[in-house]
Amino acid sequence: MSKTDLAKTLSIRGQHGLFNYIAQSRTGAIVESFEDKKRSNFSANAGITTLEDISIYTSEGEMKLKEVFAKMHDVLKEADAPGAKAAPAEFTALFAKAVPNYDGERFYTSHMKKVCEWYNQLKNYASLDFVTDEEREAEAQKEA
Repeated sequence: MSKTDLAKTLSIRGQHGLFNYIAQSRTGAIVESFEDKKRSNFSANAGITTLEDISIYTSEGEMKLKEVFAKMHDVLKEADAPGAKAAPAEFTALFAKAVPNYDGERFYTSHMKKVCEWYNQLKNYASLDFVTDEEREAEAQKEA
């Protein structure tokens, strides 16, 4: 399985799941759902965020999602993260093990639930092996 590029992995406000960036369109972006592979066009003001740009709050500052996913994988091994219907205590227990220094004042259970949902989507439909900045730069050099 190929590596997942978090710079091209998108969360879209109001939409379930994750999307892979395919191309720019006249009005926004063409994306493909990780889950069912259906392609859609979303306007530029649809609330599109790359997972590369997301961090969680810790007592030492911010931790990139890529690092959070790696720490979750260390704890979960091949198991899925708690699902949407799990009790709040399951989410806090997971993050207490995976990222014990998370900032409970600014990283809420609702955020944990979203991160777990994304983790499961990546684990089941893509890869938890992520493209590095160096690999992205090397790819850009080849295309130039």
